[in-house]
Amino acid sequence: MRILITNDDGITAPGLKVAEAIAEEIAGPDGEVWVVAPAFEQSGVGHCISYIRPMRLERHGERRFAVEGSPADCVMAGLFEVMKDNPPDLVLSGVNRGHNVAEDTLYSGTIGGAMEAAIHQVRAIAMSQYYSAETWQAEDGFATARAHGARIVRQLYDKARWEVEGRYGVFYNVNFPALLDPAEVKGTVATRQGERGGSPFGLEPQTAPNGRRYLWIKHGMGNATCAPGTDAREALEGSITVTPLRADLTARDLVDGLDELLA
Repeated sequence: MRILITNDDGITAPGLKVAEAIAEEIAGPDGEVWVVAPAFEQSGVGHCISYIRPMRLERHGERRFAVEGSPADCVMAGLFEVMKDNPPDLVLSGVNRGHNVAEDTLYSGTIGGAMEAAIHQVRAIAMSQYYSAETWQAEDGFATARAHGARIVRQLYDKARWEVEGRYGVFYNVNFPALLDPAEVKGTVATRQGERGGSPFGLEPQTAPNGRRYLWIKHGMGNATCAPGTDAREALEGSITVTPLRADLTARDLVDGLDELLA
């Protein structure tokens, strides 16, 4: 099996090493693990691409490349340049340092990388590791992802429903709970995308020493405001969550009524 890895935290991020370990276990001794990751952190860039400027591709070692661009750029670089003669069987995006649930999925570069792969009809899984005040300071804040990641990826690859024929095929969003002891995971649950309520983000203004005005983006409502059965709530309470996603944004339940209104 050939696996392509990207992320949005950058090619030096510790979560990328976790993803590489997961991929190596899945690919096996006869497989190939390739890394095409952003040269610099790209958190919050969503599914953006470098449409109006070129992106530099730099080799960092055997099967390891950095791109001056977004995670979606990296996936395209992997599919159409780095691995163009032998495309990957699977794309892994992550492991992100921090959750990608509820409204975060709309902004996440980790999700954007997996979505780009799905658009090109390649199986893709996004992986993110919740953190807490305790796990943020821990020596290994990715313990849960490290312990359970390969099992989840293998289950999804072998048994999940993959709609890769259409342009908007399914891809999967996996979130690991913030636990120092992976044995404390409550289980693995299928979830829907959560909704926190209120504005997902807000602004905090700040005046710099030189008098210039800056605006910091900060999170709004917490994950506990999401309903049971959603990615944000279940991962917060100790479960590994798996959410099937598609790039299709159509509100299908409103199409027929809108057609009648416009007739």
